[in-house]
Order: sequence, then C-alpha cells, then structure tokens
Amino acid sequence: MRNDTRLSRMLHTLIHMARHEQPATSDTLAQMLSTNPVVVRRTMALLKEQGYVRSEKGHRGGWMLAKPLAEITLLDIHQALGSSSIFAIGLATDQPECLVERAVNNALTEAFDAAQALLLTRLRSITLQQLADDFEQYAELLEATRA
Repeated sequence: MRNDTRLSRMLHTLIHMARHEQPATSDTLAQMLSTNPVVVRRTMALLKEQGYVRSEKGHRGGWMLAKPLAEITLLDIHQALGSSSIFAIGLATDQPECLVERAVNNALTEAFDAAQALLLTRLRSITLQQLADDFEQYAELLEATRA
C-alpha cells in the first residue's frame, strides 16, 4: 500500500511559495513535485476552497498564498486535503458475529481513535511559519558549516 504523501508535499510546496514573491505556475510546482500539472491544479483547488491559496490567470499568473504562514496550521492543510485516514491499518469485518473479532476491533478502534486524537492535536499546534523558521535555521547551520 502506498503512503499518502499529499500533506507533506503540500506543506513543502506552500513553504516554497512563501519564499518567492512571484506566483508559482502549476507547471513549475509539478516539476518541483515530480508530478503532473493537473494533479497540482486539483490539489491546489482544495486549498483554494478553504482560502489558503489564491490564483491569478494570465501572463505572470499562478498560485500564491492567501494567508500568512503563521495563520495556517498543519491540521488546516490536512483537513483541506480531505482528512485522509491517518492509519493504513484496517479492521477485519469478515465475521461480524464473532465475539473475538468484535473484541479485537473494539480494542483497535479505541487505540486508533486515541492515537489519531493525539496526532490531530499536535498538527493543530504547528504552523507553517514554524516549519519555515526551522528551514531557515537548518539553512544557517549548513551555511556556517560550509564557511
């Protein structure tokens, strides 16, 4: 099963967009992400619906942030992308009348729900600005080691 990398890829994209004053075209973003511009447009449209990005048509047009990074959390982007399941582990439902299956599924559901609540709380507490600041610190450290 493939991992859903949309959240990571969109966070990456948004931070790059914030670092450049020019609008980013779907083609440019697609090249950066090694994907198709149609995929970029479809994904960015989800973020646009929630007010995180905007687009300008025409020459010199493209995608731009609609809000400062400090006003966008990781949870915001996760939810804008459709809140895909956090876990790829599923429950067995072949034998719904089996009491063992019910007990197993109940325990797993409780554990998954608790873990997901913890993760969503953490995602809510991190802004894209914090990630951008982390990047700047990494860049400064790398520059210092090269000097």
